[in-house]
Parts: sequence; C-alpha cells; structure tokens
Amino acid sequence: MIGELFGKGGKGPAKGSDGLVKEATDQSFGVDVIEESRRQPVIVDFWAPWCGPCKQLGPLLERLVQAAGGAVKMVKINVDENPAYAGQLRVQSIPAVFAFKDGQPVDGFMGALPESQLKAFIDRLSGPSGPAADIEALFSHAAESLKLGDLGGAAQAFAQILSLDPENAKAIAGLARLYLSNGDPERAAEVLAMAPEGLTDPELTAVRTALALAAKADGETAEFEARLAKDPDDHQARHDLAQVLAGRGQYEAAIDHLLTLVGRDRTWNDDGGRKALLTVFEAAGPTSEAVKSGRRRLSSLLFS
Repeated sequence: MIGELFGKGGKGPAKGSDGLVKEATDQSFGVDVIEESRRQPVIVDFWAPWCGPCKQLGPLLERLVQAAGGAVKMVKINVDENPAYAGQLRVQSIPAVFAFKDGQPVDGFMGALPESQLKAFIDRLSGPSGPAADIEALFSHAAESLKLGDLGGAAQAFAQILSLDPENAKAIAGLARLYLSNGDPERAAEVLAMAPEGLTDPELTAVRTALALAAKADGETAEFEARLAKDPDDHQARHDLAQVLAGRGQYEAAIDHLLTLVGRDRTWNDDGGRKALLTVFEAAGPTSEAVKSGRRRLSSLLFS
C-alpha cells in the first residue's frame, strides 16, 4: 500500500494563515498527505525553483484551492530538496500534481493546465457545491419520489431543477415523461419544447420517441387481442397491439409481443418486428429494466 511506503513525519510550515496550502518535506509527507487525506482530499504539487511551468501552475492552483473554501488542501514538494516521494510516484517531469484520498493517490496530471481544467480537477475531488449540489440533491429527491409513486413530488423536484438550470436536459426529459405517463401528451410536448435547439441527450430522445408512439395509441386493444386469439400468427395484429401498448407506456407488454413476433417470423414486413422493438427500446429509455431484459432476450433470439 502506498500509505505504508510513505511513513510518517512532522508537519511543514503553513503557507497562509488558513493552512490550506503548505510546503512539505520527505519527512512530513506521511502526516501532511497520507494522514490528512483520510480527512479530506489533498493535492500534492511536485515542483522546483528552476521550473518555468511550475511558476505558472503553482500560484493558480493555490488560488483555486483557497477559493474552494477548505474542501481540499494543497501540499507543495520541492523535488530538488525532497526527491524520495516523487520517485515513489514515478514522476518523470514537473510540474506533476497528484490528488490523494483516504491515503491513496486517486487522480493526477503533469504539466501546466488552463484554469478551467484545474477547477474541474478540484471539483472532481471535492464534489459539487452551490447550485450543482442543489441540483444533485433534487435529482435524488425526484428519484426517491418516483420509487414511492409520488409523481407530484418528482414533478416539483424537476421544476426546481429547471428554475436553477433551465436547459437541464435530464430535468426536461423527466418532467415531460411525468406528464406523458399522466395522460397529458400536450403538456409533455410543451415541456420538451423548452429544450434549446441542438440540445441532445439520450433521455430527451427517449421521451420524444415515447411522445411519437403516444400519438398512435388512440386505438383499443380488444380488436387485436381477438384476432390473435383466433390466429397467433397474425403478425400485423401483434405488431399493432404492441404499438398501442407502447403508446400507453406499457413497454414491458409491448416488448413481449414484439419479441414473440420476431421469434415467430424474423422476416415479416422486412424485419418489421425487430425495427418496432428498437423503437420501443428507445421510447422506454436506456435505464429501463424492461429494455435491459428485452435486449438480452432479443440477442438470444437473433444469435441462438
């Protein structure tokens, strides 16, 4: 374990009164990095006084660490005076930056990076904060509400996300699907229209496909069911029944019928059963358990 290799030592002098950025030595690495990273992420900057890019990267990284408000700490190691741990981490050029969590290196890069990439690096370590954290919490609330069947609570969570981020594709898709599942395709279409032109997301695509299927779901199922009762090989009836079921959001039943069609006659209507099945997969969405099961069953049919 890398924590065992690095041992323990005394703390180096703090840089700044808040102690978020400090200089460390080979002797203090165990305490300043390994032990401290068990409490919060620690960024280690390997540098040297003669290194030009280090002089650009170091101050910028320090400023971003300070701006993170204590979410991460930073330790600077002069490799000329303290070469041991740079060697342990196989540092071949500087500046070299490593991030430690729970006593282990978890991320890193070499060379100077622009501010946007450095900020993203720190955000990955510290987790989202501010509006991003609020949005993440609201998505969690929406997911929990859906599990409990509380559509109103989920809708409210999606609406709050959109108040913070009006172009959030997943929230737009989530709210539109709620309206669609509640029998209100017109309102679902209005919500989908909120998505900026060119905005792409698998969940947005899924809801748009579901909305298109819903427009074909006006018919009743009784006629098709009666035809299938007389003739299980009435593939057109099975196909049309599946279309109505999918339009109503009954994806599992629609998938079952289309898989049966594919199994009975793969060539029907120029592979029409499989093509319809793929459309239903798209409408149900990539995370649907019915889709995951259906894809496995389709593969078994096609390649057995």
